Amino acid sequence: MNTLKKIAGKCLYAITKLISGIFTGLIAIIETIVTFVGNIAKGFAALISMGGCLLIFMLAGPFGLALLLNPAVLLIILFFVIFPILGTQFVSYLKYLKYIITEYLYDRSNYLIHGTIYQFETFGDYKSRYKDMEYEKKRKEQQRRQSEQQNEWEDMFKRWSEYQNYQRGNSGQTNYGGYSQGSYYGNKDPYVNPATEFNDKYRKSCDMLGVGYNADKYEIKLAYRKKAKQYHPDLNKSPDATRMFQEINDAYEFLNDDNINRYKNIN
Repeated sequence: MNTLKKIAGKCLYAITKLISGIFTGLIAIIETIVTFVGNIAKGFAALISMGGCLLIFMLAGPFGLALLLNPAVLLIILFFVIFPILGTQFVSYLKYLKYIITEYLYDRSNYLIHGTIYQFETFGDYKSRYKDMEYEKKRKEQQRRQSEQQNEWEDMFKRWSEYQNYQRGNSGQTNYGGYSQGSYYGNKDPYVNPATEFNDKYRKSCDMLGVGYNADKYEIKLAYRKKAKQYHPDLNKSPDATRMFQEINDAYEFLNDDNINRYKNIN
C-alpha cells in the first residue's frame, strides 16, 4: 500500500512539474509579447509627439479620414492600445493560477511520497495564501517608495538649510563659492525653498482623502480606509476606480507621521 502511494505521489509530482513548466513558458511568452507590443506603442506615441502637427494635418485630409475609418486600421490601433493592459492583467492571473494549482498538487504529492501533512486543507486556503503574499509584497513596495520619498524630502530640506546657513555666513559676498549659481544642482537654480512644493503636495494629498490640512494621523487613517473601500477595483467597477485607488494610496503614503510633523513645523 505504501509503495503504491509513493508511486502515485511521484506520478503526481511529475505531472505538477509539467504543469508548472507549461505555466512558466506561457507566462514568459505572453510577457515578451506584451513588452514588445508596449514598446512599439510607446515608440509610435513618441513619433506622434515629435511630429504631431504634421500627422494631424495628414489625418485631417481625405486620405487620413479614409485610413482611420478602415476597420483593419482601427483594429490594429485598438490592439496596440488595449493588448498591453489586458496582457499584463492576464499574466497576473496566470501567475495566480500557477501558484494555487502547483502548490496544492505539490502538497498532495509530498503527502503521498513522504507522509507530510498538508500545508492547507482546502483549495481555497491556497487562494487566500496567494492573496496574503501579494498584499505583503505590495506593502513592502509601499514602504520602499515611502522611504525613498522621505529621503528625497530630507535631502531637499537639508540642502536648503545648508545653503541658507552658508548664505548667512557669506552675506557680504556676491559669489557663494561651492554654492555658486547653477553649480550645485546642474543648470537649474537650486536655491528655492522646498517648503512651497512640500506644502502644495501635502494639501493636495489632504484634498484627495477629504481631510483638513491640520488633520492628525488617526483622522487621515480613517479617511483613507473609507476612500480606499469606496474606490477599490474589486468593489467599484467604474472606469476610473483603479486610477483613483492608486491616487488615494499615494496620498496616504505621503501623509505619514514624518510629513505630518514637517507640515506642522513649516506652518
